[in-house]
Amino acid sequence: MRDLFTEHPGYTRMFAPGKLTVGLFLPLWQYDRSMNSMAGQGEIIEAADGSEFAALWVRDVPLYDPGFRDVGQVFDPWTYLAWLAARTSRLSLAAGSIVFSLRHPIDIAKQSASIDQLSGGRLVVGAASGDRAAEYPAYGIDHASRGQRYREAVKWFRTLTEETAPRITGPYSTFGGGLDLLPKPAARRVPLIVTGSSQQEPTWIAENADGWLVYPGAYDRAGTGELGRRIAAWRELVPGQEFRPVATNEWIDLVEDRKSPPTPLRGGFVLRTGTDGLLDLLGRWRDAGVNHGALGVQHGARPAGEAVQQLIEEVAPEFPALVGPKPLTTRW
Repeated sequence: MRDLFTEHPGYTRMFAPGKLTVGLFLPLWQYDRSMNSMAGQGEIIEAADGSEFAALWVRDVPLYDPGFRDVGQVFDPWTYLAWLAARTSRLSLAAGSIVFSLRHPIDIAKQSASIDQLSGGRLVVGAASGDRAAEYPAYGIDHASRGQRYREAVKWFRTLTEETAPRITGPYSTFGGGLDLLPKPAARRVPLIVTGSSQQEPTWIAENADGWLVYPGAYDRAGTGELGRRIAAWRELVPGQEFRPVATNEWIDLVEDRKSPPTPLRGGFVLRTGTDGLLDLLGRWRDAGVNHGALGVQHGARPAGEAVQQLIEEVAPEFPALVGPKPLTTRW
């Protein structure tokens, strides 16, 4: 494990070589044209906090695009993470992922370090270039520039959160004159996980990311081994082959019959399965080199509370959260 993160509560709960942990992707159920449809998640989240789940995941979807038919979790991710930090005490808080190409890096750095401090060092940040082209003109940004903007935002994020009174000159602005960004992260550095390709070459990701968030795809369900080959090839690019974790996710419709076989739904977007099929999939992820799997239940047919409780009882104990430093105990 990288020395940078041996004392990081959020990272060490989720990631270790040869291990797989599981997380819970929010929201727990879908938005249905009313904010009332999003209410009632607190008790389920608190139950997850007392379980062997390792993390909670939130997404950054700034605007609703009808072409996607997906509004994310509706809430602003930073506001949601602050609420989650107050409702939990153990779970890592993972942003999967913040759209770095749309946001000003000063804001991303300020928000990240603030959540990291308020949660006691439990934040892990996924960074994406965005997959919704319609959002770019709405922000007044050229969609074709997102790859370059992403690299610049990552550089600024690192510098602002890890250096004191830095001087930075770039396309975003000129930062200097003794200005500094506060707070700094609780445990020296916020883990930064690159999502997909984010318009970058694999070598750049291997050299600049603290980890990689990949999409498993239908081939992984078929057990072809392609996911493992992709991960192994990427890790060969990591300088010194030092450990960098890999995470992935799956939307599931978990049924009560634990022996119900895995069945892809909605063109493969959702996997209907019993517990045994899910455990088999998670085991294959671990064998392929995945270190964390985030599971979303919002597209399932059963009440989310039932599905999450089944995951708490039958799945999370088989891939438990890791033991590391406890969250920092500063009382705000």
